[in-house]
Amino acid sequence: MVAIRFVAADGSEQVIDAVEDVSLMENAAANGIEAILAVCGGNAYCGTCRVHVPEEWRAVTGEVTEIEEPMIEASGDTDPGVRLSCQIPVTALLDGLVVHTPETQE
Repeated sequence: MVAIRFVAADGSEQVIDAVEDVSLMENAAANGIEAILAVCGGNAYCGTCRVHVPEEWRAVTGEVTEIEEPMIEASGDTDPGVRLSCQIPVTALLDGLVVHTPETQE
């Protein structure tokens, strides 16, 4: 299992044991991370699974993809580390990852 810490906008934290080869979004949903709405089920159509990745983890999680760009733009989220969690595959390299969830996914 891969330990991932989700930090909510109110500062509360939840650590999950994520399964490899599944998206960060799917792992969050399966573990009850309420801030990850995932309305479109991981198809990168809604932007309701946004997370903010700290700078020290961005090389591991990767850059924003072409698929993500329109949804991130439409959300108005300007955090430099914003990603759609449905587009981040969980691997062993993410063990210890900390991500922050925005105040709203709307």
